[in-house]
Amino acid sequence: MKDSTQSDFTEKIIGNMKETPGPLLEILHQIQKEFGYVSPDLVPVIAESLNVSRAEVHGVISFYHYFRSAPPALHRVQICRAEACQAMGSRVLEDYAKASLGIDFHQITADGSITLEPVYCLGNCACPPSIRIDDKIYAGVSAEIFDLLVDELRIKPLKVVN
Repeated sequence: MKDSTQSDFTEKIIGNMKETPGPLLEILHQIQKEFGYVSPDLVPVIAESLNVSRAEVHGVISFYHYFRSAPPALHRVQICRAEACQAMGSRVLEDYAKASLGIDFHQITADGSITLEPVYCLGNCACPPSIRIDDKIYAGVSAEIFDLLVDELRIKPLKVVN
């Protein structure tokens, strides 16, 4: 079902950028910035407006891991995969995080609270392994520290009082 707010926003962005050379990436970035993802319902609108195929628009969305085609989780947990972090155990931390959360990279936990993503440098090479949760970077993260940080992110069920 097409969201009219998303369609209206998309048509406005396309109208503003249609004459710009190579506007597709910028249009997708602006849509994702506004809504957190690029709805598959918008692909035909974008394709028709830019006179490109739906496959081309979908290809750009699926090629870049930055773009999502479904609403994001409430929180994004990124594990650094740069050399310094790998040398200090980030691969072990990755395996632990995947098992602990029950998801792989680019997936969302069943409760919708967390998505797990790889990142290739957080610029914190002096204190590996590092992770970023939303916009905050944490250094020297062990499995125990990971659990403490992630426990704060999980959606807690509401307590029913009778």
